[in-house]
Amino acid sequence: MRRYIIISLLLALVLTPATLDARKKKDKKYDKRTVSVESVAPEQPMREITVTDAPTQLYGEWDMTTIRKKTVLTMDRAYLYLDFAGGNKVYGNTGCNTLNGKFTLQDKEITFHDLTTTGRDCRNITSERTIIKALTEVKAYSLMTQYNAQYLHLLDGKGRVVMVLKRHNLDALNGAWLVKEINSTNVSHHQARVVIDADLQTIHGNTGCNIINGVITLDPSKDMAIQFEDLHSTEHRCDDIHIETALLLALEQTVMCKRVNSNEMALLDKRGSIVVVLQRIDLR
Repeated sequence: MRRYIIISLLLALVLTPATLDARKKKDKKYDKRTVSVESVAPEQPMREITVTDAPTQLYGEWDMTTIRKKTVLTMDRAYLYLDFAGGNKVYGNTGCNTLNGKFTLQDKEITFHDLTTTGRDCRNITSERTIIKALTEVKAYSLMTQYNAQYLHLLDGKGRVVMVLKRHNLDALNGAWLVKEINSTNVSHHQARVVIDADLQTIHGNTGCNIINGVITLDPSKDMAIQFEDLHSTEHRCDDIHIETALLLALEQTVMCKRVNSNEMALLDKRGSIVVVLQRIDLR
């Protein structure tokens, strides 16, 4: 009997850590993660938009999202820009090289031709060759919408979707802005200004003390996602240098933006808190 008691105690000692570990795993609290609108909103079917004025409805920048139902994965942002004013020219980036070419559009039919790229050698999951081949197979298009976002479906001769493009949604952030608030503090009297170009992916500005410059990183898989990186400024010493420091820190914390009203945009951090409020101005 004594031997069985000893064996039972040994088994209890061996199993106890496992039980504690399981309990710890069960009680573990996971960090809250940001989610897209699509994941929390009621499921909406994608519906087609009637195209009555193609130069107006199709112009501009479109991010490549999928090719033959596979997500486009590239080091740099892969996109197309349809330029009607320039004589039906297309340019953009394959996620590696600059892309240039032309397109022909008639009713619901569209074709891409004379496509050329620069010669940079990159190692993307979605190869440049795959992108170019897909574009050469395109014969038609359909303009779609879902969750207030617009998608351009490029179809082959049999009506199959070859590539899906998503409307670049940061055009509203382009332009000159007065820094109105930083971390809920009104700083508009300091007249700090920035100029944002989401197409060239640059930010420039004047903090009232120093000139600042930086680059913009976009994530086409997330609506209104934007990050400011490689920020640097000139090194003048001023009485209000703390305003400049707060602005640079807030810009570095920014992960997305949202429209406040027709004249203001807010920059948000990863927790969804507003760190900067920008008010549109006309530098002219």
